[in-house]
Amino acid sequence: PVKPVGLDYASHGLYVSSDGEHAEYPGYYRKMQDKLAREQCRLSHMVKGSANWHKQCKRVARLYEKTANQRRDYQHKKADRIVALYDMVGVEALSMKNMSQSLTLGKSTMDNGYGMFRTMLAYKLERQGKQLVTVDRFYPSSQLCSDCGYRNKDTKDLHIREWTCPDCGVWHDRDVNAATNIMHETRRLMQER
Repeated sequence: PVKPVGLDYASHGLYVSSDGEHAEYPGYYRKMQDKLAREQCRLSHMVKGSANWHKQCKRVARLYEKTANQRRDYQHKKADRIVALYDMVGVEALSMKNMSQSLTLGKSTMDNGYGMFRTMLAYKLERQGKQLVTVDRFYPSSQLCSDCGYRNKDTKDLHIREWTCPDCGVWHDRDVNAATNIMHETRRLMQER
């Protein structure tokens, strides 16, 4: 049988899977922020074009490169693990550009590079003859009870991290429930094809 999984985007952790796995993204950029700020401050006090200025430019560029390499390495490992475990992966069709411009989630979205992670996942799955299924971004994954299908409009409020279904009484972790709904929708979309 085909083994599917749903991934719900998590700005502070990269994703939460329908199996309850929280990808705890270490936030490499945030960790490097203070060091970057110090080095950029040093750069701003130097004479533009001087030998020291060029050296300092390289130092700053190396810090950015280190952060990018750490992020890429982390994403490759996570993507490889998912591809090894599942045959079909469901993700939401999110506009990363809009999310990166959000005041509250912008920096986290830019830091975890979810768009790049999705691209990696797609080609790694395809290489193995497996599938990445994109669920419509208007699909109410976080509002539906993954057990009985009841639609709870209160969960539009992002501050609600867990809730109990008023219809069937099942307790839900918001992200795991959303990921489970994405997995159900992925299955449904595949059956329609």
